[in-house]
Amino acid sequence: MKNAIVQDLITLSHEIGREDRGLAMLGEGNTSTRVNDETFIVKASGTCLGTLQPEDVVECRFDALLPLLEKSSMSDKDVDDALLAARVDSTAKKPSVEAVFHAYFLTLPGIKFVGHSHAISVNQILCSPRARDFAEKRMFPDEIVCCGTASVFVPYTDPGLKLAQTLRRDTEGFIKKHQRQPRVVLMQNHGIITLGATWQSVLSAMLMAEKAAKVFVGAAALGGPVFFSESNVHRIDNRPDEAYRQRALKMA
Repeated sequence: MKNAIVQDLITLSHEIGREDRGLAMLGEGNTSTRVNDETFIVKASGTCLGTLQPEDVVECRFDALLPLLEKSSMSDKDVDDALLAARVDSTAKKPSVEAVFHAYFLTLPGIKFVGHSHAISVNQILCSPRARDFAEKRMFPDEIVCCGTASVFVPYTDPGLKLAQTLRRDTEGFIKKHQRQPRVVLMQNHGIITLGATWQSVLSAMLMAEKAAKVFVGAAALGGPVFFSESNVHRIDNRPDEAYRQRALKMA
């Protein structure tokens, strides 16, 4: 069972790490999957998604990392020590520094896989004044089908524990406002996170977000994007044929 879970995570990692897609270069980005209520598997620090192997992932305990979200402050060394202590196998590699936010997202109902990358086109927007527009508005139907009606937008926060805490706060705010979990989280001047029940749904959301970013950037060069109205977004989100497509794409 665990071997199959690891293989799914490696497949997702290789798909995100393909250099021709421009999502993650060299050691950028990370991925994770929930094993059960007690543990999850995450990419090891410094490894490359495109070439990830079974020895490059680490199984960690939720109960060793989730309490860090309640800490008012921790030194970088203390965080590193906590990451090492969270390993199920003490001889495994060090977990990614972003393992804490993976632990949080994997506790959301129905979420089994998480992917994070520094996608080029997405970051063109996230490093611009139009980042919030891209997160909160939609331009075409497939963007809604794969990425949801809106994305969480997180202002720039120093990576590590502080970022994990900010991601939890802003995601909980999104869920309260929209009465649904997000599929996409966008971090200003940093990158994208996608969430899903399957590795295919995580990859689909990331690829569609990157396509949407390319459309957004191109439209901006021609006078600015034309966004859907709220009624358009609601209509597409609730169409039976779009729900069927979500199931076919393993988005739901």
